[in-house]
Amino acid sequence: MDWQSSPWRSSSIAYPRPTPSARRNIWEGPTVSDTNPQTLIEIKGLYKVFGERSHEVMNKVREGLSKDDILSQTGHTVGLRDINLSINKGEIFVIMGLSGSGKSTLIRHFNRLIDPTEGQILVEGTDVMRLSIKELEQFRRHKMSMVFQRFGLMPHNSVIDNVAYGLKVQGIDKKERLQKAAQWLDTVGLGGYEEQYPSQLSGGQQQRVGLARALCTDAEILLMDEAFSALDPLIRSEMQDQLIELQESLHKTIIFITHDLDEALRLGDRIAILKDGELVQEGTPVDILLHPATDYVEAFVKDVNRARALTVETVMQPPAYRITANTIGEALKQMKKLPHDFGYYVSDEGYQGIITQETLEQAARENSQQPIDEEHYEEVPHISPDSLLEAVIPDTLDNDYPLPVVDEEGELMGELSRSDLVEVLSDGSNSSVEENPEEERKPRDKDQEDARSA
Repeated sequence: MDWQSSPWRSSSIAYPRPTPSARRNIWEGPTVSDTNPQTLIEIKGLYKVFGERSHEVMNKVREGLSKDDILSQTGHTVGLRDINLSINKGEIFVIMGLSGSGKSTLIRHFNRLIDPTEGQILVEGTDVMRLSIKELEQFRRHKMSMVFQRFGLMPHNSVIDNVAYGLKVQGIDKKERLQKAAQWLDTVGLGGYEEQYPSQLSGGQQQRVGLARALCTDAEILLMDEAFSALDPLIRSEMQDQLIELQESLHKTIIFITHDLDEALRLGDRIAILKDGELVQEGTPVDILLHPATDYVEAFVKDVNRARALTVETVMQPPAYRITANTIGEALKQMKKLPHDFGYYVSDEGYQGIITQETLEQAARENSQQPIDEEHYEEVPHISPDSLLEAVIPDTLDNDYPLPVVDEEGELMGELSRSDLVEVLSDGSNSSVEENPEEERKPRDKDQEDARSA
């Protein structure tokens, strides 16, 4: 392989600066295209057995013996067992599990800090296991960067020299690498700290240096092994915010290791959960939270406050009752065909408001040809699909109608009813809504009214 022309060797280094933007909705799913995701990394049939006779022990692994049984019988430790993953370009892929689950072992296979006992590691279709020593060296320098839990900074080097280190290894001249390192320090909020030393920085600042160093090489893939775990909770949250903000503009492929479910749910486009070296579930944060595949995963998610985690978009239903007519009379005709006595009025400009059959009938008696305007709307607030459920609980409970869900462009995306809210929150702990169907007020159902009249 010619590494001078390889796609893994950067021909130029770009340094985009993140622009202020709304915080990423971590529940909206992958940032890459759902319809046409581009696979960047594939892990196929990956096994890792630690010990001098690992290949001999593989027969017992395939027979299905447990990790503890293999250890007691052979003295070997099963680190990973038949891992199969596909990671898409531009996504944050979180690998999580408890201590000893194999998550850190797995991430060290991506850049071959650890070699597998069996299996393939494909990056853009190239099997990393087949790389020569020289090719592997170039691969590590140009394709992947790593951010460590304990920062991994060189204490005798200044902050700017730490950040520029990867470029120095790449052979970039001093003036250029220091200029680019300064740009990245400014990007992570450490402009002015160039000549400080790691010992003079707080833990959060040191990790920002580590992040700037990883980004400075323009590597397409970032490996982050418990990168924020050593930080205080507040600083950890700030670093998570910064990573989300950076990802909005950089669109790196990030493999992020954590044992913290809240962190995984906050950062991950997709999440893989490991137990005893085995993959037990993979999916989006919503999949993991609402549909745990095993008791082990369910134990992880049971204490998550769903009202503070899920957004309206994950729970809303399609808006069933749209009114699109221009006049009162035409709207009334549409309304009479609906099973309920209300509808969401949508014009060419988007969602306008909720109107009821009673209001339309009263207006039609005066002039059925008059246009629909604001005086005909019910006083019902609309909500954003990105809002947390916790924020919309009061409005949902206080209104007779399912709340319309409207995006930034004014388009009607869906509706959120009390029953939808109760259903999703009643299965989770720490719910802020208690189910009480008898007290739930509902819009009048015409069929039920007709039946009572009969």
